[in-house]
Amino acid sequence: MIQNYLIIAIRNIWKRKVFNAINVVGLAIGISAALVIYLLVQYDAKFEQFHPDKDRLYRMVSHISFTDLEIDNSGVPFPTATAVRNDLPQVELATQFLLANEQSIRIPVAGSDPITIKKQKDIVYADSMYFSLFSYQWLAGSKEKNLKQPFQTVLTESRAALYFPGIPYHQLIGKEIIYSDSIRCSISGIVKELNPYTDLTFKEFISLPTIFVTDLKRQYSTEQWGSINSSSQLFLKLAKNELPQKVEKQLVLLRDKYRNNLKEEPKDAITQLLQPITSIHYNTQFEAYGNRKANRKQEAGLLAIAGFLLVLGAINYINLSTAQASDRAKEIGIRKTLGSNKFQIQKQFLAETFLITLSAALLSILLTPWLLESFDEFIPKSLSVLELLQPHVLLFLGLMVLALSFLAGYYPAILLSRLQPVAVLKQTIKFSGGHAGKAWLRKSLTIAQFGIACFFLLATFIVGKQIYFSLNKELGFKKEAIVHFSLPWDFFSDKEDNRRFILQQELSQLPGIVKVSLANDAPASGSTSTTDMDFLVNGAKKTTMIEVKRADSAYFDLYGMQLVAGRTLRNNDTTREYVINQTFAKLLGFDDPKQAIGILLNQSNPKPVVGVLKDFHPRSTHESIKPLAYSSELKYCYSLHLALANGKGQSANWPATLKQVEKAYSSIYPEEEFSYKFFDESVAELYKTEQHTLSLLKWAAGLCIFISALGLLGLVIYATNSRTKEIGIRKVLGASIANLVYLLSKDFLKLVFIALLIASPLTVFVMNKWLEEYAYRTEISWWLFALTGGILLLLSLVTISFRTIKAAKENPINNLRSE
Repeated sequence: MIQNYLIIAIRNIWKRKVFNAINVVGLAIGISAALVIYLLVQYDAKFEQFHPDKDRLYRMVSHISFTDLEIDNSGVPFPTATAVRNDLPQVELATQFLLANEQSIRIPVAGSDPITIKKQKDIVYADSMYFSLFSYQWLAGSKEKNLKQPFQTVLTESRAALYFPGIPYHQLIGKEIIYSDSIRCSISGIVKELNPYTDLTFKEFISLPTIFVTDLKRQYSTEQWGSINSSSQLFLKLAKNELPQKVEKQLVLLRDKYRNNLKEEPKDAITQLLQPITSIHYNTQFEAYGNRKANRKQEAGLLAIAGFLLVLGAINYINLSTAQASDRAKEIGIRKTLGSNKFQIQKQFLAETFLITLSAALLSILLTPWLLESFDEFIPKSLSVLELLQPHVLLFLGLMVLALSFLAGYYPAILLSRLQPVAVLKQTIKFSGGHAGKAWLRKSLTIAQFGIACFFLLATFIVGKQIYFSLNKELGFKKEAIVHFSLPWDFFSDKEDNRRFILQQELSQLPGIVKVSLANDAPASGSTSTTDMDFLVNGAKKTTMIEVKRADSAYFDLYGMQLVAGRTLRNNDTTREYVINQTFAKLLGFDDPKQAIGILLNQSNPKPVVGVLKDFHPRSTHESIKPLAYSSELKYCYSLHLALANGKGQSANWPATLKQVEKAYSSIYPEEEFSYKFFDESVAELYKTEQHTLSLLKWAAGLCIFISALGLLGLVIYATNSRTKEIGIRKVLGASIANLVYLLSKDFLKLVFIALLIASPLTVFVMNKWLEEYAYRTEISWWLFALTGGILLLLSLVTISFRTIKAAKENPINNLRSE
């Protein structure tokens, strides 16, 4: 019986191959999108799930709250770990580690110069509890004897292979590594990488006691409860049956206890919170070690897109199936006359739907690699197309085929199986889908299709307009023709590297460079350095968190930043002074910036305000401008900023100039790799998420329009085929091609116009919610609706005309010959 159903289904599918090809393509696009998004969601859902006691593992983080400012920080004050171990019995294990910057690596070689290796990342200073809390597989050494003494280091197998290729792991124990030319450690263990599905991707572990016998102790503020550095990380394993909310309350008491012992430190508003380890990969509120983070909102958007594409493919199938009902009526009437019941007919149509959906699924497997490549901005590099062969993926695909077969095929099957054989064979049956005027279901589904396409297209234009607004808004600084790059800096050493001044002097003499400045950061960047600062407002002491940048005197002119009062900084490490922004001046209580000049900041070590800058945007337009200060502490300035000749009355040859810059850099830092970035590109990176959203919407809008246009084309083909005699008669009676095209097009164009009217208010509501996330945002202009409507109507007209013009040009004699 099943074989009979399949044979008949294949015959019917082949007979209507044009319509079924449209169905297969539409469904294949939706299924392939759903497959890719399923792979992504599954990939992210696996992160940190492998830990044996994952439900008891937490990272301690900090929330800082002032009257006018709130900050989240993934770090904790350094002394917290010891206090937790001593005072909180609710905590079974606690491990502390410090994130290290990129480190230069040298491998000592007996009787020869050390081997220098390119700077490495993923290095931490960890205590001896780290390998007790996290389960690593040991290849050499053991966790019981590791990281307890200064100058010990543990390597992962990949890092061991990089430093000591071909040497057995047990022979590496005792070998030395020199970090940043100052810290000489001996290897005490080799471990496997933790797991592919983790954000804890560290590859070298230097013993935490090392910092107490080096200058690192001062750099990490190891005794200060009022200092938070995001590099200071603390993970806890709670005792069984302990609730994190209860432990958080204990942390408040713990912090008060130890801070009260430090009378000289100002009271602050730091609160310690517990973040489940399984939420780190998804949490955008706190930092996660520089790796790719999943975004639940983005994944929800991707799931919505996949759902919409599947719905559009299913709508195409329902529309075309019901439109062809009259063509199948005689077949159904004969089947019922010969004894078939309605359930057998339903099975037959569902079998056809299943074969079409199965064909779409097979095609989607071929489309999936292309989609993975097209969506590479959202897809992690380690996610391979080979994942399609995993049993759970094949099960998902099978369930999707069955679900789509039922959803898309059920209504047409029910509709057609209800036909009465007598009425069919007498040709007295009328279909709700047979005539354009009565096809309420097809009209509704077509409106839904183009409504979805309208939503994504209009949303694409609004997001693009906001990005354009953000990048072209007056930001308060110049961003064109400026290059910046970092210089080598040993954060852990008190010794300053004066080679940067030599390089600055050499670069200032190059003909293609107009200005050179030494600073710690550009005016706008993704990094933040904040400090609590106190000052007097109307005689009352006030404390808040202030972002602090450092720069020399040439910086403000190079970036075109405007002073509204006072002067710029002087190049002096001994004279401490501040240039602040207008927002900070207003926080100090001065509407007139000139009144802020001379005000002392930091009462314990007062420094004067010598200038006020016109407000500029140090972050994206998501954020409002916050209080900010520049100081002239050049010992923290390890990045150079170059204003290039821009051709406006200046000789500009940027490639040649940058070659000269690289040559000068390499002569002073021969062991370092030169890397630079244009400042306008750095500003654009602040809107990386928005650029990803825009790219996603472009794909969504394009695919929605394509599927909708396919469905519309199928309906137009059917409509013209069913009205060939009417077209022939009208043509004989004198109707022009334009008249016939209008006759066949007007009903479809009305549906597209109605879709625009329905979808536009909904899109405005949703996008206004999205725009509320921006402190500075664009308007949703009327011309966006006109552009969206024009594009959809034009594409619809082109799609309709593709078939209607051909039908209108046919010789009416051929269409009327049977009469």
